[in-house]
Amino acid sequence: MSDFKHYTVMLNEAVDALECTDGKIYVDCTLGGGGHSELILKRISPNGRLISFDIDDEAIAHASERLKEFKNLTIVKSSYTNIKSELKKLGIEKITGGVILDLGASYHQLTKAERGFSFSKNAPLDMRFNMDSDFSAYDVVNSYKEEDLVRIFSEYGEERFSKRIAKKIVEVRAKKKIETTGELAELIVSATPRVKSSIHPATRVFQAIRIEVNNELKNVNFVLHDILDLLDVGGIISVISFHSLEDRIVKKILKHESLKCRCNEMICKCAPPKIELVTKKPIMATDEEIKENPPSRSAKLRVARCIS
Repeated sequence: MSDFKHYTVMLNEAVDALECTDGKIYVDCTLGGGGHSELILKRISPNGRLISFDIDDEAIAHASERLKEFKNLTIVKSSYTNIKSELKKLGIEKITGGVILDLGASYHQLTKAERGFSFSKNAPLDMRFNMDSDFSAYDVVNSYKEEDLVRIFSEYGEERFSKRIAKKIVEVRAKKKIETTGELAELIVSATPRVKSSIHPATRVFQAIRIEVNNELKNVNFVLHDILDLLDVGGIISVISFHSLEDRIVKKILKHESLKCRCNEMICKCAPPKIELVTKKPIMATDEEIKENPPSRSAKLRVARCIS
């Protein structure tokens, strides 16, 4: 796995937020290249335990080699959406230490040509995080109704020319299926007017398709509620998001669960809040990190502590 490349965003900030303690149980929902997991393991050894999740075989192979010296690590090949059932299999009822959730796709996934995430490298339309899945970007582009394409381009990509692009896709695929990232990118360029922008015209649409293929926003919503159920009192959740749609969900859920009243009734009947916000505003990457890894400029870290 020498060709596996991964940059761990906000490594110290995200792990520092967990206040790692030897002897407690921690979960890394997104193992990736193993950067966050490695630092957590160094801080909780020898008696702490870390459970790390990933669905990408290449990431697991790389991280397993990187972290082979740690005996208190359990790597689970499963989506973090299965956190409750997988921890139950391991006999874990409560996460006593904390959870880290890095919602970004890895550099390796985004830049490896055959994975089909990037329009800069011509490859089959794929975009699956989980290569065992039968559903890919090809299915979205070639089988979704025009109105559904408009919806996901608008909602998940915030693409202002979503109607034009969706109409063009339907016209083109009626004659011949769209099979590669290059074909799709060219189609998007031809369907949109030239505007002065620092990003490629296909950027937002590719993001939207990736989110749809991997159920990213729905998964974030589900897993955050599951994590809050699993956290023991004093446990900490540290979440890194990379675009406004994800961050909006994280912010909304954490804020809601930290409120004393969540029922809006005249006489409040709410149970005590589950969490307290450790960060009122998100922590951003430093200028030094952004210089070293430009994609980190969009990262936002939010942290909360379980109090009930």
